[in-house]
Amino acid sequence: MIDTLNFEKLGGILPVVVQDAETLQVLMVGFMNKEALQRTLDERCVTFWSRTRNRLWQKGETSGHFLEVVSLHVDCDNDALLIKAKTHGPVCHTGHYTCFGDEQLLQPGVVLQALEKIIEQRKTTMPEGSYTSKLFSEGVSRIAQKVGEEAVETIIAAMQNDKKRLAEESADLVYHLLVLLCQQGMSLQDITDELRRRMR
Repeated sequence: MIDTLNFEKLGGILPVVVQDAETLQVLMVGFMNKEALQRTLDERCVTFWSRTRNRLWQKGETSGHFLEVVSLHVDCDNDALLIKAKTHGPVCHTGHYTCFGDEQLLQPGVVLQALEKIIEQRKTTMPEGSYTSKLFSEGVSRIAQKVGEEAVETIIAAMQNDKKRLAEESADLVYHLLVLLCQQGMSLQDITDELRRRMR
């Protein structure tokens, strides 16, 4: 793959855009020469070519805030790269999540996936005192009942035009629905697949 890239266009380097693999938020822009790209591919950790220091530098080599490579994409002209990465702390040396001064985006899908993982962990470990563990121990009938109760409360909040309560009750409904899905051995992916099928 390296041999197909046009490093000569910018005198031996390629511009590289790095995105958060989950949120697709742009984290930073850097440059790579062939050696930096090869090291990135070998170690699955983003390494750049520093034009000011005239040497390789691995992002996070001093801070520990590495960028773990999830995927790498080449543009149509073979002269630029897009890397999707998993972050390990703030990306910018200023302490910001991105080099553009942005805070980390918590998109709805990311929040739901994180909640789903927590619910799955509760089902596996069943920690004492956990409400989620209690629901799993009570079984499908109780969980389904809670989904129904929260659905009714969501409807009432909407009918009363109470937006704050509607958000709260909707959150309760989504949470209990995720617990029900997990109890049934299902996940958000099953729902996403069905929605995608309906969009065709």
